[in-house]
Amino acid sequence: MMKLGKILLAGLSMVVGIGLASGNVQPSAASAAGTEYYVATSGSDTNAGTSDAPWKTLQHAADTVPAGSTVYVRGGVYNEKLKITRSGSASAGPIVFANYDNEAPIIDGKGLAVSGSEGLVELNDVNYVTVQGFEIRNFTTASKNAVPVGIYVHGAGGFINLSNNKVHDIKNTATPSGSDRLGRDAHGIAVYGTKAPDSIHDLTISGNELSNLVLGSSEALVLNGNVDTFAVTDNIVHDNDNIGIDLIGFEGTAPNAAYDQARNGLVKGNRVYNNTVKNNPSYAKDDNSAGGIYVDGGKDSVIEQNYSYNNDIGVEIASEHAGKSTSNITVRSNVIYNNRLTGIAIGGYDTKRGSTVNCKIVNNTVYKNDTLNDYNGQLLVQYDTQNNVIKNNIFVANSTDVLFYNEYTKNSGNVVDYNLYSAPGGSSDATWTWKNKEYTGFSSYQKGTGNDAHSLFADDPKFVNEAGGDFHLQPSSPAIDAGHTDTAIIGTGDIDGESRVKGSAVNIGADE
Repeated sequence: MMKLGKILLAGLSMVVGIGLASGNVQPSAASAAGTEYYVATSGSDTNAGTSDAPWKTLQHAADTVPAGSTVYVRGGVYNEKLKITRSGSASAGPIVFANYDNEAPIIDGKGLAVSGSEGLVELNDVNYVTVQGFEIRNFTTASKNAVPVGIYVHGAGGFINLSNNKVHDIKNTATPSGSDRLGRDAHGIAVYGTKAPDSIHDLTISGNELSNLVLGSSEALVLNGNVDTFAVTDNIVHDNDNIGIDLIGFEGTAPNAAYDQARNGLVKGNRVYNNTVKNNPSYAKDDNSAGGIYVDGGKDSVIEQNYSYNNDIGVEIASEHAGKSTSNITVRSNVIYNNRLTGIAIGGYDTKRGSTVNCKIVNNTVYKNDTLNDYNGQLLVQYDTQNNVIKNNIFVANSTDVLFYNEYTKNSGNVVDYNLYSAPGGSSDATWTWKNKEYTGFSSYQKGTGNDAHSLFADDPKFVNEAGGDFHLQPSSPAIDAGHTDTAIIGTGDIDGESRVKGSAVNIGADE
C-alpha cells in the first residue's frame, strides 16, 4: 500500500526461465553430455578453459561456451560484469554457470559504473541457462538515472534457474526528488518480461539469500510484466529497505496490456523478514508500506508455506492501478507475525487504486501484527474487495484488541468463516471494523456482519512457543480439527509440508 512507482524497464528486451534443481553442480554430474569449462582468477582467456588451464574472466566463458556446457567457477573475487546472451537448448542441455565444488566465487561490482538499468549478472533473451552458487555484491550508484540489479533477467525466454546465490549490497544512494520522491531504485533479483506474446516462462528462483539492499522505491526480488509460470521457493529475503518479494502487473512493462501481469506462479517456503521503509528517504517518515510478500496486479498464483515477520506488512495482495485487479491469488499455510502495520492487507490503499478479486486467504497463522499499535489489526481490508474467501485462519490481536480493520464500504461477496480469533482483552473487548462500522465483542461482530458463523474465539490458541516463533499447535489447541475441509482451496500441505487433510478433519491455522 502507498507504494511509489516501481521502476519501469520498458524498452529493454528481457528473458527468464526455469532449469535445474538447486544445489551445487559437481564436476561428476555435468548436465547433459556437454563439455566442462573452468574459470579461475589465476587463469588466462587465451587458455583452453580446462581445469588445468582455466580461463580468467566469466565474460569470456559466456561469450564462448555452447549449449550443454557447464562452466565451473573457482573461488575468488571477480571484479567484472557478466552478460549472458547465449542459450542452452532442450536437446543439448542448459548452459550452467556454477561454483566449483564447495568453493565460493564472488562477483563484485566495486568501482564498476551502472549504465541505465543494468545487472551485475544479466541474462538477456536467453533460454536454458542456470546461474548458481555465487556471491554477488557491491553494485552501487548514486545516480538517479541508473538502476543497479544483482541478477537481472529480461526479454522473453524460458527454463532459467537462479539458485543458491547470495546477493547483497546492491544500492542506489541517490537523493530522491519531487513530490513523489522518485529517482532512487535498485533490485537484488529482477525479472522483467518486456515482450509479447512471448513471455519469460518456466522460471525457478530458489535457495537465494537477498540482504542489505538499498532499493529506494523498488523491490528486493521482483517479477514484473509478461512473466508466466514460475517458482520462487526457499529464498531468504531480509534487512532491505523496501518490499521483499513482489509479483507485479499493469505497469506497462510488456508492450501488450493483455500480457502485462506476472501469473501462474508459486511463492513457497521463503523466509522474509526485516524489510521496511522506515529509514528509506523515498518515503515519508510515517510510511510503513514495505510488504514482505506483495502481489500488485499479479494473478493466478499461490503463496504458501512462507514465514513473513518484522516487515511493514506481512503479505499484501492489492492493485495500485485504478480499474485493474489482483485476482485469483491463494495465500495459504503461511505464518505471519510481528509485522509493523498489519499482517495481511487486501484491496487498494485508497479510492484511486484497483481491487482484490477472487482471492483465497486460508489456513494462515496471523499473530500480533500492527506492532506500531495504529489499530490496523491483523487483516486490513482496504478499497474495493470482491468475492474473496477468508477461512481457516488463526488471527491473534496485539494489545489494541483489533482483529480486522475495514474502513471502506466497497466490499462485496467476501466470505469469512471457520476462523479462530484471540485477543488479550478476551471475546468481549475484541474489535472488528467491517464496512466502516466498528463492532466490539465477538457475538456483536457475528450478528452485525453475518461473518464467521462457524468461527471460534479462544482466550489461548495454545501455540507451542509463540515467544520463540514456534506457532505449531499444542495437542489441546482449540484450532485442531476445527477448520473447513474445502480441498479445492486449502492445498495438500501445511507450513511444514505435512498432509493438510488427516482423515476428514482439518486444523485452523498454518499447522496441521
